[in-house]
Amino acid sequence: MALNTDFIGRTFPPSPPYEVSRVKIREFADAIGDGNPIYRDPEAARAAGHPDVVAPPTFPIVFSLGGDYFADPDLGLNYAMVVHGEQRFEYKRPVVAGDALTAQATIADIRKAGRNELLKIVTEIRDTAGELVVTTYNTIVERGA
Repeated sequence: MALNTDFIGRTFPPSPPYEVSRVKIREFADAIGDGNPIYRDPEAARAAGHPDVVAPPTFPIVFSLGGDYFADPDLGLNYAMVVHGEQRFEYKRPVVAGDALTAQATIADIRKAGRNELLKIVTEIRDTAGELVVTTYNTIVERGA
């Protein structure tokens, strides 16, 4: 079944706040194999000019994908056939321990590429004051049969 192109341009409600903790940042840094001390040591982060431990640049992937759109049967996404296509991040400021962040996704495009379909999602991540922290751009691929 093809993805429903009526979803292009649809913006979903913001997620509940995601509490960024030192533990989650350290776990993510360990998972990606990055030993940078600003991801683990508050003193190293402060010496680098940050208020607390900083998250690695790709950390927002933890909570920016997985919105309600994946579960909406009207979209027609077969999650079992999904693979990662592409991602990029545009930062206004780093994500740091203590942030509470919401993610609001918009489906920017749906298109065919051979037997596959590409779903492009733009997500604005904001702090509790409503300030934009980072915008994520993700392309997921639903592999064709």
